[in-house]
Amino acid sequence: MVTGEVEPVTSFEKGLPNTVLERDGKIERDPISDDQALVINLKEKGLVVIAGCSHAGIINTILYAQKITGIQEVHAVVGGFHLSGPYFEKIIEQTLGELKRIRPQFLSPMPCTGWKATQQMSQAFPEEFILNSLGSAITL
Repeated sequence: MVTGEVEPVTSFEKGLPNTVLERDGKIERDPISDDQALVINLKEKGLVVIAGCSHAGIINTILYAQKITGIQEVHAVVGGFHLSGPYFEKIIEQTLGELKRIRPQFLSPMPCTGWKATQQMSQAFPEEFILNSLGSAITL
């Protein structure tokens, strides 16, 4: 299934700063409500959350996937976690803490996750971490 708009529930994932849109001739903050992810339930394994760029936050995305499916077990999280740059690097530790609580079997961040977050994730999840790049194939 596709999540549709991801519900913001975490205290630390606040979306993208400095993004705006024009609505009815007025410039306003863009909450990027069109952010979404693909969610698959693997029989006897749990959810696979495939995120695009996680502008709503990867934890918000996972929590929303759990909410709309009613399934708590998370087998894998793959995609962009959007933790690069000074604004987002401040929430890497909180994100890692929440990922430890959620306990996915596999984590495979893409480039917009950022080098610092990817490196810290590989250290925090040595067994679960899968490094990938363009053209990688992951079999779950």
